[in-house]
Amino acid sequence: MSNQKVAVVTGSAAGLGKAIATRLAKDGFAVVLHDINAANLAKTKAEFDAAGYANIAVEGNSANCADQFRLVDEAVKAFGRVDVFVNNAGVESVEAFLDIREEEIDRVLGINIKGVIFGTQAAAEQMKKQDGIAKIINACSIAGHESYEMLSLYCATKHAVRSFTHSTAKELAPYGIRVNAYCPGVADTPMWERIDAAFVKHKGYAPKQAWNEFTSGILAGRPQEPEDVANLVSFLASEDSDYITGQTILTDGGMIFR
Repeated sequence: MSNQKVAVVTGSAAGLGKAIATRLAKDGFAVVLHDINAANLAKTKAEFDAAGYANIAVEGNSANCADQFRLVDEAVKAFGRVDVFVNNAGVESVEAFLDIREEEIDRVLGINIKGVIFGTQAAAEQMKKQDGIAKIINACSIAGHESYEMLSLYCATKHAVRSFTHSTAKELAPYGIRVNAYCPGVADTPMWERIDAAFVKHKGYAPKQAWNEFTSGILAGRPQEPEDVANLVSFLASEDSDYITGQTILTDGGMIFR
């Protein structure tokens, strides 16, 4: 096996996960791509192959414990170790809390909470066998620091990820495993189209009013781009962050302050 470090990124066939995986590949990591969407996963793997990045692709469901342990097993079979595990896979929920049904709760908690727990368990079991410092990096959000209308379920899951990051950083410290989280802000995504529609329906807002209110106060002067998040994850995955653990770091352009 080579001395190349290995990073696993869940939910990495599109969106923020793809941007994170691409940045880590450029940083020199062998990357294990992962997603539940087989078509997107195959497309992204083809792009990584064309770019010459060392990679494998593993299809799976983050909310399934066996799938998460299989993901780590496939990474070890291919590259011999796991140095970085990014629990990126996540889903949003946008609706008034009185309208939330049990199946929606199960769906969102399954990916956003169970997925992070199972991914961390699988990664930690492997990392404990290895020498050196390893990194587990979780997807949190500004919604893990604040609570927003129409996002009650989503916010609850991200508050849980923030607390889980703190607790696991304490438990895994004796093994040289650092646990941190990145907390993105507001980006122009399909999620924001749904948020805007929910505010129109339930709050009487005009179209784009919610978007304008949220983005007008960003101190950096623009909405977020995927690369903004990838830059932070790159740092957390690097040796430069070896003295940082148990932190949930905001990358929101200056929206909230903790």
